[in-house]
Amino acid sequence: MFDRPDSGERAILVQLALGQEPVDDAREELELLAKAAGADVVGFLGGSRATPEPRHFIGTGKAEELSKLVVATGAELVIVDHALSPAQERNLERLLKCRVVDRSGLILDIFAQRARSFEGKLQVELAQLRHLSTRLVRGWTHLERQKGGIGLRGPGETQLETDRRLLGKRIAMLRDRLARIEVQRGQGRRARERREVPTVSLVGYTNVGKSTLFNRLTSAKVLEADQLFATLDPTLRRLPLPAGLDAVLADTVGFIRQLPHELVAAFRATLDETRSADLLLHVVDADPVERARHIDDVESVLDEIGAGGVPKIMVYNKIDALATDDGPMLPRVDRAEDGTIARVWLSAAMGEGIELLLEAITERLSQGVVRQRLLLGPQDGALRAWLFRHASVEFEQHTDLGGWEIHVSMPAQRWQRAMHADDGLGRRLSEIAAPPTEAPAHGTLALALSR
Repeated sequence: MFDRPDSGERAILVQLALGQEPVDDAREELELLAKAAGADVVGFLGGSRATPEPRHFIGTGKAEELSKLVVATGAELVIVDHALSPAQERNLERLLKCRVVDRSGLILDIFAQRARSFEGKLQVELAQLRHLSTRLVRGWTHLERQKGGIGLRGPGETQLETDRRLLGKRIAMLRDRLARIEVQRGQGRRARERREVPTVSLVGYTNVGKSTLFNRLTSAKVLEADQLFATLDPTLRRLPLPAGLDAVLADTVGFIRQLPHELVAAFRATLDETRSADLLLHVVDADPVERARHIDDVESVLDEIGAGGVPKIMVYNKIDALATDDGPMLPRVDRAEDGTIARVWLSAAMGEGIELLLEAITERLSQGVVRQRLLLGPQDGALRAWLFRHASVEFEQHTDLGGWEIHVSMPAQRWQRAMHADDGLGRRLSEIAAPPTEAPAHGTLALALSR
């Protein structure tokens, strides 16, 4: 489709520190991304700038230096660890006489290789087309005008206009298909609500051991590999908890620094599993070198998808690779000032600390339940039906005025969410509800309902 330089896997990596100090492991991460996409790294060009240069992003001097490096190494691909504009990609390709891919394009390519499920392939294609839609001009500069003459007259639109129209149709079709899948996922979540099964979602930076922990907790056989984005398609499995209780555990795609917005938008249906979860297990590599930055990157993505307020437990994985003055680090649980479990230290690969994590999940899911005594009027039939779907109804009787007195229990977080919902049910609930009182722990997860 594109009149671009030939394909190739010999790549030069380009990375600049823009207005800040270089990130310690940024080069290593870029190399891992390039290898995950199948590139053979033959060179690296680094540097720093206060701001990007409009024409080539990296500046005229660096562009000339990069051109010489491409010739010297015989590179067929240049990977730039930043988001490039379409014009900057076009200008660099004209100068270097080879393909240029920015960070977003690189991650999209990795996702395209790793997608296995029907939904995953649709989501990746949608993200790629959104990324491609801004770069059509680069591929069709020789067909940007209408032509006349016998055999050359078209329908009255340029090749660019035709491609944009076809691209728009394909994007609309993909959105429609994904909307249908989102409806199916919603049905699954409502089925879990009716069965009062809580959902726990694994989140974290890519390659921190989420899939290893997922397999350890559920005895599943999800792919485990020491590479970025080994897991792409979300997986749901039953999670047996102490005292014979059950939950649903979701393994999701790993996050990364500067995750492309096209991917966040395309994977919004999949990320709903994270946004609607009862509890997040934020898995972190226990190595302190880049731990803080990885946590910040994941938290920013969680805020972007609307999951920043979901309760979470920090899970510090790979403690088997660390050592203290007293010897190997042992599994442990850290509590916050209010007594709630904040962190669990474990090794998913060695199976150390798994019991502590299961007990922590059970404790957190059983906390924060509130009870309410509500007096509903005859006009509150829709609210009554909603309470039966989303809460545990412990008592109900008719009132003399034709309404109902109803006693319900609900997790505190969901209660607050329902109270502040910007709809008629939320406003009515806030009118008739008393200040919530925390219910005692019931020793069961039946009260940890899904929304």
